[in-house]
Amino acid sequence: MAIYTKGGDKGETSLYDGARVRKDSLRVDTYGTFDELNANISLADKLCVNPENKKILQEIEYKMFFLQGEIATQNHQHFEKNSQIITDEDTHHLEHVIDAYLAKLPPVHSFILPGSSKAGAQLHVCRTVCRRAERLFVRLSEKVEFRPELERYINRMSDFLYIIAREEDYEDMLNQVTEKVYERYLMKKGV
Repeated sequence: MAIYTKGGDKGETSLYDGARVRKDSLRVDTYGTFDELNANISLADKLCVNPENKKILQEIEYKMFFLQGEIATQNHQHFEKNSQIITDEDTHHLEHVIDAYLAKLPPVHSFILPGSSKAGAQLHVCRTVCRRAERLFVRLSEKVEFRPELERYINRMSDFLYIIAREEDYEDMLNQVTEKVYERYLMKKGV
């Protein structure tokens, strides 16, 4: 089976519900930017050192398919009948992770550089792509009505990515300190 359909050769694409739109439409730009975010989240999950963060990000990757699908559908009843949807429970899950990590991380009193570790830097890329996607979503929401649950989830996502980035940077810093202490220990022992 070929991966090309030739259906978009004249600048149009099909939405989830079969409706045809121009490839440069705001709707396509919006869900395409969330697709870009999801690819970046996938890369971030491969760079994470904390296995819990990997697991959380992989869960988010699947949720992003539902988010993109809903944005890529003009007939929302069709989407809800044929797919899973983002719920307030999903937003509460993001908030739970944010709150738990804020409680364990040292407080921040100034701006921070975007990532001191590879995973942290990639997660900050995710955060900025998420913010761009959210701006597009807000513009699209002026023309298209979306469920408030979807809007809340999108709004919480960049905060979630920020805190996961901070946690990965913190883990990396702890690992570096541990390595240095161990090296000094070995040097004192003459090993």
